[in-house]
Amino acid sequence: MAVTNPLLELPQSVVNVPFEIHTMEWIAQNRFQQNETPHRHNYFVIIWVKKGTGQHLIDLEKYALEDNTVYCITPGQVHQLNTTGETEGYVISFMAEFLGVAEENYDLLFNTGLFYTFSNSPMIKVNAEMSAEMQDAVDKMLKEYNNFFILRAEILRGFLKIFLIYLTRQFERPRETEAQSKSIDLVKQFFALVEKNYTTKKMVTDYAEALAVTPNHLNEVVKKITGSPASHHIQQRIILEAKRQAVYSRVTMKEIAYELGFDDTAHFSKFFKNASGESFSDFRSRNQKE
Repeated sequence: MAVTNPLLELPQSVVNVPFEIHTMEWIAQNRFQQNETPHRHNYFVIIWVKKGTGQHLIDLEKYALEDNTVYCITPGQVHQLNTTGETEGYVISFMAEFLGVAEENYDLLFNTGLFYTFSNSPMIKVNAEMSAEMQDAVDKMLKEYNNFFILRAEILRGFLKIFLIYLTRQFERPRETEAQSKSIDLVKQFFALVEKNYTTKKMVTDYAEALAVTPNHLNEVVKKITGSPASHHIQQRIILEAKRQAVYSRVTMKEIAYELGFDDTAHFSKFFKNASGESFSDFRSRNQKE
């Protein structure tokens, strides 16, 4: 039995290219239809609001726009940007393949906290020092993007990496001990695996085996770093996608359950209530969009 992804009915991007960068003014003039309804992309999106007001809906949360903030949108996340008045900033879109599969590039996407942070806020407040460095990288990306010189993609890839590194430095923490660093690395690897496998792997043992640690050790380390055990994060990632489908699509609970790897609708219903605190039908009726 094949089930069509229920969120494919939402508007997709009007383009599907490895890399794009535009001003928010350009987006407002040329792609205004895209933000008329909540939608999702199959690529990464970075929205840097330099100045503006409005509201940004990301999954089930609403964020008031603030000056000099960055929003990192992960493939599959549902979002809608509603601005009021003139807004200044930039929108950078790119496929994971554009950066390549080198280990340091993989870390930028999956292990830095910029993306795949379903348990954290996707909004980053940029400090003045980093803002200047990021602006320099953006200016160079815009110049290169609007020209078609030899090795254009290589130049753009380099400046994008620089921009992501500066953005990542917003998360700099006090120097960690070697043991703390290993624990944090394990947790990052765990979250990256959950993001890729949550529809098919739902047990801590699945992830512990992939990470070559015991389930107890994985639970303990994840709880120490995040405050909740690994099992909780696996459940919440499944629940997040279930809630996305419930709010932004019109398919049945049975179809959503199947999409998330549940053959038994009753099992999914019980799982949803235990993990979220309310029944699927109550949640949907309370949140369903017109």
